Amino acid sequence: MSLMFDTWVLFVRAIKKLIRTPILLFFSLFQPIIFLVLFTQLFKNFGQLPGFPGGNYLQFAVAGIILQNGFSSALQSGTSIVDDLTSGFLQKVLVTPVNRSAILLGRLLSDAFRVLVQSAIILVLAFALGATVVTGIPGILLIFLTVAFFGLAWSGISLTIGLRTKSAETVFGIGGTLTFPLLFMSSALVPVGFMPGWIQTVSKLNPISYTVDAVRVLTSTGFDWGTILSAYAVIGGIAIVTLGATLYLFRKVVS
Repeated sequence: MSLMFDTWVLFVRAIKKLIRTPILLFFSLFQPIIFLVLFTQLFKNFGQLPGFPGGNYLQFAVAGIILQNGFSSALQSGTSIVDDLTSGFLQKVLVTPVNRSAILLGRLLSDAFRVLVQSAIILVLAFALGATVVTGIPGILLIFLTVAFFGLAWSGISLTIGLRTKSAETVFGIGGTLTFPLLFMSSALVPVGFMPGWIQTVSKLNPISYTVDAVRVLTSTGFDWGTILSAYAVIGGIAIVTLGATLYLFRKVVS
């Protein structure tokens, strides 16, 4: 069987597994709605502060919430590979002629697809609440591409932890520990100029800030290619490290 066909089959299997788990499907689809409504209502008065970019917190926060969702979802990817290991599914697949690379690609693509669906939900709801994307359809497509690339890069961390520890609890623990400090010490939810000095320094080095800024210019400013390409360079560097580690550990598992 070809790599593309095997990847497609395993991708469909992962999506069906999600659909057949109603509670997981519910939180996967409605978590973005909860976060968008919660954060924009909680902090909406920030937009009235002097010097706040654009004077509209909803417009400012959309990019951050999209990335927050993608970041959180990506760091949950490792739990799925742990489930495949502990349930014996992976061992059964390995005795078939399936392409070994397709096993990992199918998982990564299913996670990226889930992030894209969640991002689309956030954008639709944001439109309904009054936000806009000034770059139009091309900008929306580039946002989806950016978020998918970001999700793939960060899912490598979760997959590496899952393959190394074979423990869903460890994946959740480390993922949760990473998520909130990195998120709140970035430009996702608060402008950098409104942060304490030391957090501003951290934010400027935080890879989430680079990606949020790239999405934000697409929603609020325009095609600022310097910001966009900088984000892709940072995401690409992360992807090389995280997916390289994932591939190394995966080869050890299947060998």
